[in-house]
Amino acid sequence: MIYIELFWSFFQIGLFSIGGGYAAMPLIQNQVVDTHGWLSMTQFADVITIAEMTPGPIAINSATFVGIQIAGIPGALVSTIGCVVPSCIIVMTLAFVYYRFRGLNVVQGMLSGLRPAVVAMIASAGLSLLLLALYGQRSMPENVLNADVVAVFIFLAGFFVLRKWKINPICVMAGSGILGVILYTII
Repeated sequence: MIYIELFWSFFQIGLFSIGGGYAAMPLIQNQVVDTHGWLSMTQFADVITIAEMTPGPIAINSATFVGIQIAGIPGALVSTIGCVVPSCIIVMTLAFVYYRFRGLNVVQGMLSGLRPAVVAMIASAGLSLLLLALYGQRSMPENVLNADVVAVFIFLAGFFVLRKWKINPICVMAGSGILGVILYTII
């Protein structure tokens, strides 16, 4: 039964995660944390962190990690297949439709209408992860001054380095991890 639940959950994520991995994060969170309770929010944040650091799409990496935590290797396979199947079907269908009807205003209007929704989904996922990283919860705290000072420092330093010098994000992630180990062991 768990395999069917894993497949169906990640099939839904694959079906509705328009806009890529970051847009899929709220969907993954809803299925994995809120609906099924397979992971806590902290575990979910850890899975997303690992999924971002490993090569490949975030949704597929998340499906694999969640599946392996819930039902081992077979769970990872079922979750990953569930996440990939709808994408393959959708991409093949959309490629056919787009190639055939790309000049129509209706198609261009649909694509233009989806862009703001995708940006909203990405922003929602980013805000949830930011709140979890800075406050240890995914909703806005009553007192915004109770943030983890070390986490705020690492966030601001990483953000500044990325925006100012356009350093490779992998280097920023590695540096943030090293800085986190140093600062959290001192404090």
